[in-house]
Amino acid sequence: MTPNDVSTYLASNFDGFSVRIDAEAERADIILARPPLNVISMPQRDELRRVFEALDAHDGVRVIVLRAEGEHFSSGGDIKGFLEASPEHVSKLADNVAAPARCSKPVIAANRGYTFGVGFELSLACDFRIASETTLYALPEQKLGQIPGSGGSARLQKIIGIARTKHMVMRAKRISGHQALEWGIATECVPDEQLESATQALVDELRGFSPLAQRTAKRLINDNEDAPLSVAIEMEGHCYSRLRTSSDFREGVEAFHGKRKAVFIGE
Repeated sequence: MTPNDVSTYLASNFDGFSVRIDAEAERADIILARPPLNVISMPQRDELRRVFEALDAHDGVRVIVLRAEGEHFSSGGDIKGFLEASPEHVSKLADNVAAPARCSKPVIAANRGYTFGVGFELSLACDFRIASETTLYALPEQKLGQIPGSGGSARLQKIIGIARTKHMVMRAKRISGHQALEWGIATECVPDEQLESATQALVDELRGFSPLAQRTAKRLINDNEDAPLSVAIEMEGHCYSRLRTSSDFREGVEAFHGKRKAVFIGE
C-alpha cells in the first residue's frame, strides 16, 4: 500500500473494532468494540491482521496499543463460528493472531476484566501486557472439548513453563492480573482506573528510544527464542555491530557526552 492507501484503509469502519491514530503522540489504538464482552468473530481475526500490517507501514505511528471498550477485554472467540469455518480457514487462525508479534513496532496490550481464549492469545502475541486489577486471564477451550488453537498454550509455556501451562490449559483455570504479574505474563498490574495512564506512560517511554534499535531488539529477541545460546549470542553480536554504524547510535553517543536528550530518527 502507498501511504495514502494505508491512511484511507485505516479510516475504514471495521466490524467489531475501531482504529484511532494520535499523530502527536505517535500512537495507534486498536479498540475491540463488540459489547458487552467484545467477542472476536472469525472474519475479525483476518481484519485485525491486516490492520496490524497497515499500522506497521504507517510512518506516523511509533507504538501500537491493543485495548477494548467496557469492563472486559474479550471473553474470547465466536464459538459458533468455529463450527461454520472451513478447516483451511481454521488452520490460518494462529497466523492471524501472531500479527502483533510480526509487527516491527512495539505493541502493548491493555487488559481488564475477562481476557479469555483468543483475547488472551492476542495479548500473548503482544510485546507488553499491562493488566488492571480486574483482569482474569484464561484459556477455557477444554470446556468445549478443544485446545487453544492460535498459539495460546505454546506462547504461554515459553513464559511460565510446562507445569503452570498445564494448570491453565488442562484445567481451564483463570488467573488474576496480580498472579499474571508474579508468573511473568503481565508487565505491570495496576488499579483499573490507572490502566490508561500506565499504558500512556509506557508509550511515552518507548517513543524515547531509537525506532531502529527498538525494531532490531524486537526481531532479535523473537527470533532467538528457540535458538541455541551460542547462535543467540552470535546473532546479538551481528545486530550490535550493524547498529554501531547507524545515525541513531552516533546521536545517542553524542547526546550522552553532551548531557542532552537524544533525538532519534530511526536510521
